[in-house]
Amino acid sequence: MAPARPATLIWAQPAPASHRGLSRERIVRAAIEVADDGGERALTMAAVAGRLGSYTAMALYRHVPGKEALIDLMVDEVTAEVSLPEPPGTDWRADLHALALSTWEMTMRHPWYARVVHSSPPLGPNMLRRTESILAVLTAQGATTADAVAYAALLDGYVLGGALQAAAEQELARRYGLSNDQELAAAVSAARDRVAASGRYPILSGWMAAPTVTTPARQLELSLGFLFDGIAGRLPDPPA
Repeated sequence: MAPARPATLIWAQPAPASHRGLSRERIVRAAIEVADDGGERALTMAAVAGRLGSYTAMALYRHVPGKEALIDLMVDEVTAEVSLPEPPGTDWRADLHALALSTWEMTMRHPWYARVVHSSPPLGPNMLRRTESILAVLTAQGATTADAVAYAALLDGYVLGGALQAAAEQELARRYGLSNDQELAAAVSAARDRVAASGRYPILSGWMAAPTVTTPARQLELSLGFLFDGIAGRLPDPPA
């Protein structure tokens, strides 16, 4: 049995000319709108065709070979929304913080991104540009390329992990009819008696009496501080 041929990257396949009003660019934008409205589970070729107008799903295959390639294009397209420090400034922490915050804001506009990005090859032009920007910031501070790649992966782990948590917490809040942090705190307080009844959780039940809510955005800020402190401790000493 012959081995399976590796898939060809969608960026290596030139976009066909516009046909019957359809283009790869229009299809990608419509697919992003579908996913923004209904999440990645709502993303089907038929749904995208319907968003575009009176087209069939088959009409889309002239421009994209399938749903997986379409997702690759979507991921790269919204990555272009991230603001990059070009060229790197004199404060590497400020550069990476701004880039991380811009990435976070993009994931809040496109909640599906954090759930699908790791299933797409990070080789689209916008993803390459973003990665190169992070590496340029870190290697300018003396980090080796190998270390800079590892730090870039950690940075994305914090940002995208926080985005996944934020999306899950929003879904949990919707399930229980909680629309803001005050209502969440009130719900936690209401559950305190049940937690405190056994006497086994005195610290937790004490906090639940007057809970403080740390939002995912605030947790991200704390995580970035820890990460940047750790990176700073591993960078070579600046020249005298």
